[in-house]
Amino acid sequence: MTDTLRTPPTAHHRRPFARNPQLWEKKRSRALRTGHVRDDTCSAACELVLVHEHTPWGWLAWTVPADGSAPQTPHQIAVLTPHATRGQRLAPRWLSRRPARRVALAAVPGALRLSAAAIAVLSVMAGLLGMSRGVPAGIALPAMLLAPLLAEHVPDRLDTRAREHVHMVEGSGPCHHLQHLAALHTSLSQAAAECDRYELRRSAELGHGLLWDAASLLRHQDVHAAPARLAAHERLLLQLVHQAGQTLQHCTAEQGAVGKNTGGETGAPRLPDPAPSPAPHRAASAPLAKGPLLMPPPQPGPSPTQDVYLLFAHAPYYPGPGTREINTTVVAADSLLHPRVCQPDGRKIHHLLVQGRQPGEIVPLSTLTHELDGGARWPTVGDWERVTTDLVQLVRCGSCDALSLGLPEITRALLCAGPHSRVRTRDAATDRPIDYGSAARAAALADVSVLLERLVAERPFWPGDDLVSPLKVSGGSDSQP
Repeated sequence: MTDTLRTPPTAHHRRPFARNPQLWEKKRSRALRTGHVRDDTCSAACELVLVHEHTPWGWLAWTVPADGSAPQTPHQIAVLTPHATRGQRLAPRWLSRRPARRVALAAVPGALRLSAAAIAVLSVMAGLLGMSRGVPAGIALPAMLLAPLLAEHVPDRLDTRAREHVHMVEGSGPCHHLQHLAALHTSLSQAAAECDRYELRRSAELGHGLLWDAASLLRHQDVHAAPARLAAHERLLLQLVHQAGQTLQHCTAEQGAVGKNTGGETGAPRLPDPAPSPAPHRAASAPLAKGPLLMPPPQPGPSPTQDVYLLFAHAPYYPGPGTREINTTVVAADSLLHPRVCQPDGRKIHHLLVQGRQPGEIVPLSTLTHELDGGARWPTVGDWERVTTDLVQLVRCGSCDALSLGLPEITRALLCAGPHSRVRTRDAATDRPIDYGSAARAAALADVSVLLERLVAERPFWPGDDLVSPLKVSGGSDSQP
């Protein structure tokens, strides 16, 4: 079965105002003149100037580095509630306004908003002017007193109401993950704008809902706190982008046929330009992050299948401060027999994984999906999502050996696709499509194999302790998953 996956354009939101660099330079210059920019002397208490990039679904708030470079990760991302009313759409504009400056007055305890102080002065002048022209003092004096009080407290009430319709996420890890999901949703929104079809409009609506839910998860938790749900959101967005790409192809063909029949020229809609992609056939040559391998000495396991390995993608996480993103993991097949992995699902997937494999072979989870009729027979084998989530937890707590990788998006898409699938993207420089097929996928696996062989040469992978017994290869009622 061949499945053409159009990978999402990654140029969206990888840097501030990617579609309009001049606007970023303009806002950056203004920030340098009027506010405090981030440098080495900044602490967590520093009030930084944030440049807000507004989008149809919310905003991205970027800091302004003192060295003149563009930030790679937003300081804050906010997502507006799906199906927002006209009034609710004003919430992002209100919440992203410049913070009010406060002034200390000798006669007033604490500090007063500068706007409230200005309104107090204006209300006194207006009240005196009104009384001089015959306005009763019973009306003018209460108005003079209430105007500054309203200016001081009403904005806080409006802030509270506006935050009910916006999910704001802060922190390097959560923002980095939501930044990736936002790029996928933006590609859906732009595809819907390019071609007015119900399928594309509905995909954009669903993408906004997934982005809203992901922001809700990340608002109160780390990226790795709910990995299964975040991974499911990412998979659904990737599927929506894939479907949008196919719909755009049909739309392009139809408009081209209309243009040919009418003798006119019809512009073909396309997905937005992606970021520069890695060279084909060597997609895994980008730097890869190695996971924890200094584990306790291995103990004998019940099965001689430690030379077969499972590769699977998962929600990105960061092992520690300043470390590279980890989004893909390779474990020994016997790690599926660990008692802390969902059983008997782990045993059944292990049985499927080791049958007919070559020594040292790395088997991606997508290969198993392909062998199970494109995933149709997964329910008869086991819950692979729960099993892979358990494996990630084992690796993170040091209960088994693993090769942890930070793969580029093209490479990850290749390994998440089936053996005969194709990944399609566009060259940002030439605007020409680039297809990555089976050869590119095999090359990516070969690069991972080189890394794995170097580690195994030092010491075989330790799958963990107290493993459960595997299913029998032949004979018995449990010989088949």
